[in-house]
Formats: sequence, structure tokens, C-alpha cells
Amino acid sequence: MSTSATTPAATKYVIPPSTVAETAGVGAAFELGSLAGRPVLIILQIVDIIEQESLQVSVWGSADTQDWGAQPLFSFPQKFYREVTPAALNLQVRPEVKLLQVRWELNRWGRGYPRPHFTFAVEIQELH
Repeated sequence: MSTSATTPAATKYVIPPSTVAETAGVGAAFELGSLAGRPVLIILQIVDIIEQESLQVSVWGSADTQDWGAQPLFSFPQKFYREVTPAALNLQVRPEVKLLQVRWELNRWGRGYPRPHFTFAVEIQELH
């Protein structure tokens, strides 16, 4: 009897798991490597929040880390809850993009803890 097992590809993160944000921010440049010029799945994972706040995440692209353009390649809808949100991004139409960067904006209203607080990650996978 012959069995064959496949090992799943290592999970790749544009923003690493357990990233804590209390102010607006910009992630490090992520080299796409073999994902450049391919359709990809971008997965926003919000694992911890406090009430009465929002998170806005956008994905930017660059060929050289110098020019990120005037607009993001993609923006997730504004988020208010713990959730996992996948989104397809077709990089075939932007073959010059070799790097991605995630940027986020936070908003907090109401009473209690004075600053927003999110724990999140952004994963990337090849879309088959």
C-alpha cells in the first residue's frame, strides 16, 4: 500500500500574528517572491478588540519600496468586531508589484479605555 502526503506550504504573513495596534500604523514591506503577478488571497484576522472602536486596513503595492502609489491596491471595509475576512487580489493586472505593505487607521469613541486596541494579522496565500 502506497500513501502520499503533501505538506502544506508555510503560512505567510504580511502582518504577523498577535500584532497589537493602538495607533495608526504601517507594516514592513513584504516581498511577494513567487506570489508576484499571481492572484492571491489576503486574509484579515482580528483576534482581539475592545468595544466602540474601528479598524480600517489597506494593502499597498510597490515595485521598489520607494513608490507605493497614490492609492491602495485594496482596502478592507471598516471593521468593528473579531472576525476573519478573506479578500481576493489579482496581481496579474499589476505585474510590476513586487512588494506589499499594509497600513491601518484606528478610531475609538465612547467611554472607557481612551485608545483603540486591536490584535490582528494579515495572511497571504496563493489563490488557486
